[in-house]
Amino acid sequence: MKPLQDIRIISLEQYGAGPFGSVHLADLGADVIKIEDPSVGGDVGRYVPPYHEEEDSLFFETFNRNKRSISLDIKTAEGRAVFEDLVRNADAVYSNLRGDVPQKIGITYDQLKHLNPAIVCCSLTGFGMTGPRQQEPGYDYVLQGLAGWMELTGEPDGPPTKSGLSLVDFSGGYVAAVALLAGLHAAKRDGIGMDCDVSLYDTAMAMLTYPATWHLNAGYTPQRTSHSAHPSLVPFQAFEASDGWFVVGCAKEKFWVRLAAVLGHPEWAQPGSPYATFSLRQQHQGELTAELDAIFRTGTVEHWLSLCYPASIPCGPINDVEQALKDEHLAARNMLVTTEHPRYGTVTQLASPVRVGAEVPTYVRAPQRNEHAHQVLTEVAGYDEARIAELRAAGAFGAVT
Repeated sequence: MKPLQDIRIISLEQYGAGPFGSVHLADLGADVIKIEDPSVGGDVGRYVPPYHEEEDSLFFETFNRNKRSISLDIKTAEGRAVFEDLVRNADAVYSNLRGDVPQKIGITYDQLKHLNPAIVCCSLTGFGMTGPRQQEPGYDYVLQGLAGWMELTGEPDGPPTKSGLSLVDFSGGYVAAVALLAGLHAAKRDGIGMDCDVSLYDTAMAMLTYPATWHLNAGYTPQRTSHSAHPSLVPFQAFEASDGWFVVGCAKEKFWVRLAAVLGHPEWAQPGSPYATFSLRQQHQGELTAELDAIFRTGTVEHWLSLCYPASIPCGPINDVEQALKDEHLAARNMLVTTEHPRYGTVTQLASPVRVGAEVPTYVRAPQRNEHAHQVLTEVAGYDEARIAELRAAGAFGAVT
């Protein structure tokens, strides 16, 4: 069996953060059943441009492989009844909605425990299910600004800058997956479920990590650094070569000794040098960086990497996306996977980095909306054809046309 093959998750998920969190669980074998609202055309991720046609998008494919889909209007009495029957036969209910919505639509533990005392209700929201911002919509861009990330990012004389990726959303998805697994472990041990109140806000704030600790305890004020330099380790930043950019970093003194030798200045790492220790290099950062800049501009990226790699100095090129995806290590790690899609043909995408055991995961394309309705209704809810027809006529699966 796959690691999570005995886990069933009923998911009211949408767009990026929630589906990103659950796709790793689906890849590990969890039965993730997407509840898609027929009144709005299902998960909005199906319609994200530019690679979008009708209800298919490559955005949606990225976050929803290995899942099942059923259209269900839980706002109707009949749709709610189906949802509750699914909960009776599931291990978790997972969602990413606004902080006040789980309570409003009745998907918290207290509202579902009568159906299944061991159910784990994981709600990934923008700002959490408590607090003054509970009802605010939470989006990655907004949270990168609110949590101080944008003020920390970019060149010192430039504007506040967002990360090129939706890192709050993706980090929040990972946190939700960890919380859900912890809740499932406790529920299986104790027979009692619970709420997992996870928020993008909490995630973004927690990821301030040591700069926050420095500020809270020593009054430290973070400053943006030129060329993405580390705030305390010198040198550890981007440098410009004659034909591009690369990163070199000395996170340990031994790396600085090696780099000084590679650059033809072994004396820089010797006692008495103004650059001999972490503290001295930080004190003389401007002077040292100017020296390094001048040296690195005399050679190509390939030249410097050809010297740093054999010396085991942390370094690497600054790739564009195309270059990154062509790195031979990516293929060697089985990080490129393919699925077959009726519109797109063979779709290539990145695998989950979560590895458990030696078994290689299998991959199935993201579901068409309502593709697995009959499977889910018969196998999970236990309905016969007459009951399904009755529910369909009553509008449980969307307006009858």
